[in-house]
Amino acid sequence: MNARIPRTRPSLPQAHGARQGAESPADGRSAGNADAARMAHGRRARAMHGSPRLALGLVLAALAACRTVGPDYRLPADAAANRAAAQAPFLATGNPQVAADEALPERWWSLYDDPVLDALVERALAANAGLKAASANLERATAAYQQARDAGGLDYAAEAGVQRAQVSAESFLLDEKLPVFNLGSGRLEVSYDVDLFGKLRRASEAAHADAQATAAALDLARIGVAAQVAGNYLDICNANHALAVARHAVELQQHGQSVAERLQAAGRGTAVDVTRARAQVAALQAALPPLQARRRAAEFSLSALLGEVPGQLPDGVDGCARAPQPGRPIPVGDGRALLARRPDVRAAERQLAAATARIGVATAALYPDIRLGASAGAAGLLEDVGTPATRQWAIGPLISWSVPGPGAHARVAASEAGAKAALAHFDQTVLDALRETQTVLDAYAQDLQRLQALRDARDAARQAADENRRLYQGGRVPYLASLDAERGEAGSDAQVAAAEAQISQDQVRLFLALGGGWQAAASHVGDRPGDDAAGRTTGHRATGSGAQAPR
Repeated sequence: MNARIPRTRPSLPQAHGARQGAESPADGRSAGNADAARMAHGRRARAMHGSPRLALGLVLAALAACRTVGPDYRLPADAAANRAAAQAPFLATGNPQVAADEALPERWWSLYDDPVLDALVERALAANAGLKAASANLERATAAYQQARDAGGLDYAAEAGVQRAQVSAESFLLDEKLPVFNLGSGRLEVSYDVDLFGKLRRASEAAHADAQATAAALDLARIGVAAQVAGNYLDICNANHALAVARHAVELQQHGQSVAERLQAAGRGTAVDVTRARAQVAALQAALPPLQARRRAAEFSLSALLGEVPGQLPDGVDGCARAPQPGRPIPVGDGRALLARRPDVRAAERQLAAATARIGVATAALYPDIRLGASAGAAGLLEDVGTPATRQWAIGPLISWSVPGPGAHARVAASEAGAKAALAHFDQTVLDALRETQTVLDAYAQDLQRLQALRDARDAARQAADENRRLYQGGRVPYLASLDAERGEAGSDAQVAAAEAQISQDQVRLFLALGGGWQAAASHVGDRPGDDAAGRTTGHRATGSGAQAPR
């Protein structure tokens, strides 16, 4: 294509109409117009010579008045988290199985000292699909924060283009069409957004707080996964224990039925005794399917938490015959430690910080935006690009201001209302955290007392069964009386097993309420909101019809 482009170009005066005016002196107006044009050009040159000084003065005056609008974030003094009662130790429940003066360990499940449970929790934290989704949400929020932090500062733009074009002749007041040209252009721009009123800074603070809230949501998801894994594993263990107790009761009752049938055959028993024994066997057998279903449901739930299909469980899980217990009293700490540890409280506090920063964003929109820019390049005939005649440059500020109307002030009011709502949500989250923890602590203490009472009843039933067994061996009571005593012992064992399962649930609920277990793998975004604005990086973009600058 370049071989077909003529190398000789038309003279510029003809192309741009300058020679035409010189060759057609009509009424002497051309010379007058030329003089007037030269005078106007001189005035424009003098004005342009003074404009940089004026622009520089305006910019310096604006910089002198520079301030960040909107409130700086501070947790209100009257917030629920600052109350002395919220930071005090929990109400005493008289439970020796909790330690109020100790801090919760990072890996609370290690208190059970069960290698199988440790492996299950670690595997779930690495493979759980819900945690992967929460982690992806954190990556997205972090990217949004980086984008907000990089806004402003130095911004570069470069463009270059080559065209085969024909310029309109009428645009130069010519009657004949102009020849076809090879045109080239290139330009480099550098600009800096002067964040006079802190709009970009507040937007960065809001995005930073949002990312931190998302990180807290990930930590909350980790807590939930760890608690669910531990709860399902303990359910499997407790279900296996309850099944063993129930099967023992069925065996005892089946033996009693056999004895009743033999006594009836020997003429020493009645049909009523046999029927009663059969009914008792059927009733005890009916208790087995719910326990089996409970165990299977826990297994399926555990498989899903591990990222596996139902039925795929690590070795050692099905064989758990008895639920493990913490090796020492559960450390609970106080309210202050709880509020600092719980991710939902931290998320609500970060949401409050983001809402406060958005007040500044909405307020800064009421003020002008100023950018300082400079550009340099060349444009003209392709073979002349780079010569002095084609060079062009510009430097100066760009001020844009949309005069605020009622809608702009309404947005500020809406942002302020959003901050009030975020504060109320934060206070409610704090109160709910304290209520939940105190409720579980009290329920745990009451269930432990109930378990102890049931164990005392079981011991009494066991003693009664032993005494009836000795009396039967001595021929002083019938066998069915001894068998009834053994059935009573089996029933007490079933009640104790159910109470122990409830204790396991209370322990998991307590660990969940305490909010621990995420610290070792927690993801944090930055240090404090506001520390990021000074460390903005520069952004880059490139446009054009030809070759583009690298991003």
